[in-house]
Amino acid sequence: MKRLSIFLITIALITGMVGCGGAPAVTEYGLTITSTIGGSTTPATGTHTYDEGDVVDLVAEAEEGYCFVNWTGDTDTIHDVNTATTTITMNHDYSITANFVEVAVYSLTIDIGPGGEVTTPGEGTFLYDGGTVVNLVAADRGDFVGYRFINWVGDVGTIANVYAAETTIIMNGNYHITAHFSKYMVSAAVAHTVGLKASGLVFATGLDDDGQCDVGAWFLCNQVSAGGYHTVALFDGGDVDATGLNDDGQCDVGGWTDIIQVSAAGWRSVGLQVDGTVVAAGRNNYGQCNVGSWTYITQVDAGWGHTVGLEDDGTVVATGYDFSHQCDVDAWTDVAQVSAGGHHTVGLQDDGTVVAVGNNDYGQCDVGGWTDIVQVSAGWFHTVALNNDGTVVATGLNNYGQCNVDAWTDIVWVSAGAGHTVGLKADGTVVSVGDNDYGQCDVDDWELGGMMIIT
Repeated sequence: MKRLSIFLITIALITGMVGCGGAPAVTEYGLTITSTIGGSTTPATGTHTYDEGDVVDLVAEAEEGYCFVNWTGDTDTIHDVNTATTTITMNHDYSITANFVEVAVYSLTIDIGPGGEVTTPGEGTFLYDGGTVVNLVAADRGDFVGYRFINWVGDVGTIANVYAAETTIIMNGNYHITAHFSKYMVSAAVAHTVGLKASGLVFATGLDDDGQCDVGAWFLCNQVSAGGYHTVALFDGGDVDATGLNDDGQCDVGGWTDIIQVSAAGWRSVGLQVDGTVVAAGRNNYGQCNVGSWTYITQVDAGWGHTVGLEDDGTVVATGYDFSHQCDVDAWTDVAQVSAGGHHTVGLQDDGTVVAVGNNDYGQCDVGGWTDIVQVSAGWFHTVALNNDGTVVATGLNNYGQCNVDAWTDIVWVSAGAGHTVGLKADGTVVSVGDNDYGQCDVDDWELGGMMIIT
């Protein structure tokens, strides 16, 4: 009996050592998941039990208006804490958190200047999450003959290249931008006239005693402006050049950069920069170059002794010679374009009407009855305006016939000089009337609309 008992005890001990299933017990660990506001997780928030060594899939899904940031907590075995979809290996008990943040939503408002369109994303206001990189594509429109893309203006701080028709903008704030297009154009001065072809080449005719007509080497121009005895040109990329009389430094514009518009008059040159500020060079005896404090400017124009600037809210600023009150523009509102003449200033309003201040000895400010106007130009003692039907009106001194524009049709641009007026027709040809003592009206053979390949 004693031997039997010993045998049974031995069997029991052996059985206990081996175990019921023949395998060691499995260790289990707990995974506790929490989430900040703005998203959910898989597995869901709470505590889940897994065997040691299990690889658990983790998925964080953000709600609308939020984005996933990272996983925090016991993250030593999480494959990638910065990825919303990742894994964790269960080697211990773990407590982790999926973190979400609210995404700022910003608006991008896109306007389009005459002559083109924005195909991507289009015209209007669009909403994007903060940090989104938005493609911008501007294109010429076939029904606007002669126009080409120049640059993006407005809130352009995060645009990759403001001079590229295809570029990007990073949405770090609310932005309002405009695609700016330009076309062939003409500019009349005291005794010379300058024309810009659609190809970017420049023509000039008239008085050339100071080299103001030496423009033959200029190409890839975006805009030209004829001053008293000098000429200024704006080129692709925002650089500026000038030729002609430089006794007051009015041609010292070589260091200007990021310019989107130029204006020349008298003995002065003015440039509008892409950030809405203004630079000036030349004679400043009346303070006509005191534009350093101007901001949010969308257009500038230089007169004989004064300078005017159009602000982005439709108001106007002016500086310089004010003997005839040509700078009294503080009360103007809803202005779309400004033009500074010899001793007067003209403003085109949003509704197509026109306002004027300054010297009116010859009726150059008698514009109160004009309607349906799309462009204005102030000369020395006369004013011309383009109607929306392509006809032209004029008022003021007419001693050289500079106001004899009643018969003009199909006009797309006008420019008033000292004693002559020039008009650009839709087909790219040019017409002129008025003083021609120096050949400034010899534009009959100009054809500015035709394209030319530059090699």
